[in-house]
Amino acid sequence: MAKVGARGQRNPPQVAGDERVGARSSHLSIVRLSYPVPVPPSPHAEDGLRLMAVHAHPDDESSKGAASTARYVAEGVSVLVVTCTGGERGDVLNPKLSDNPDIAANLAEIRSKEMDLAREILGVQQEWLGFVDSGYLEDYRVEHRDQLPDGCFARVPVEEATRPLVSLIRAFRPHVVTTYDENGGYPHPDHIMCHDVSVAAFDAASVPSAYPDQGEPWRPLKLYYHHGFHKERFEALHTGMLDAGLESPFSKWLEEWVDRPEDQGRITTRVPCGDFFPVRDDALRAHATQIDDEGWWFGVPLEVQQQAWPTEEYERARCVLDVPLPEDDLFAGIR
Repeated sequence: MAKVGARGQRNPPQVAGDERVGARSSHLSIVRLSYPVPVPPSPHAEDGLRLMAVHAHPDDESSKGAASTARYVAEGVSVLVVTCTGGERGDVLNPKLSDNPDIAANLAEIRSKEMDLAREILGVQQEWLGFVDSGYLEDYRVEHRDQLPDGCFARVPVEEATRPLVSLIRAFRPHVVTTYDENGGYPHPDHIMCHDVSVAAFDAASVPSAYPDQGEPWRPLKLYYHHGFHKERFEALHTGMLDAGLESPFSKWLEEWVDRPEDQGRITTRVPCGDFFPVRDDALRAHATQIDDEGWWFGVPLEVQQQAWPTEEYERARCVLDVPLPEDDLFAGIR
C-alpha cells in the first residue's frame, strides 16, 4: 500500500507517558513487546486524519464500531479496515443459508465478496493480512492454542504475525488504531490473537530497529479497544423497548448476567453515532452468511436504539498525548 499524504508541519502536540495495556488481562499474552527509542509522536495532520480498525474476520468490522466508523468517514477521516483472516473456518450462521452446500463449499470466496460489499457501504479502505481462520474452540484460553489447526492465525508466532500489520501502519500512518481487548471481546482464538498482534504492531511501528524492512517508522497517537457488549448498554436498550411498549430481547440476558469486577470502569470514550446506525445495519446485512436480516441483530427498532443508546463505546488503552478522560471522540486532542 502506498503512503497517504505527507507529514504535517505543525509542532507535535504535548506528549504524556504511554498508558500501558494488558493490566486487566485474564490470559497471558504470547508476547508483549516493548521497544526503546520510538520516533516522536505524529504531528497534527494537515493532510487529514486517519483511523485504522484491526479486526479478526470479515463481518467484525460491521458488528464492532461500524457506526462510529461511518461517522468518521462522513467527516472526512480516512479509515482503513485491516482483516486478519478470511473467516474460512467460520460457520454459516444465517439459518436461511445454512443448508446450502454450495455456500459451505465456497465460504472463503463468499465471505470475501461480502467484505467487498460491506467495505463499499461503510466507505472504508480494506486490507487482508492473509492469515487462516483458526476456528472456534469452546472456553478457549491461549494455553490451548496447540489444539487449534496447524498454520492457523492463532498459532503463528506473534512476532511473525505482527510484521504485515507493522507494514500497513507505516504505510497508512494512522493517528488512531482500534482493536479488541485482551479477552478478544469474547474468547475466540482469532480475536485474542488480533489483540496481541495489534498491540505488538502499535508498539513496533514507531521503532526504527523493529522490522526495519517494513517501511519508515510511524507512531500512532492512540490505541482503543471496542466495548459494545456491556451491561449498561443492554439495560438501556431493555428499558427503551419496554417504554415503547415492545417485548425486550434482553430480559433473559439481564436476569442471567454475571457482573465481573474487572469489567467496571473500562469504558473511557463514548462516540455519538446514532445517525449512522442505518449504515451499520446495511453493512451487517452485507455479511449474509453470518447475519440473519430478520434475526437478533435487528431485534430493537432503530428509533429505540437511537433514543436509548446513541453511542458506541471504547476503552482508551494507550495514548501518547495529554488528553483528559472521559472522551466523546477518538480524535480528541488530535484535532
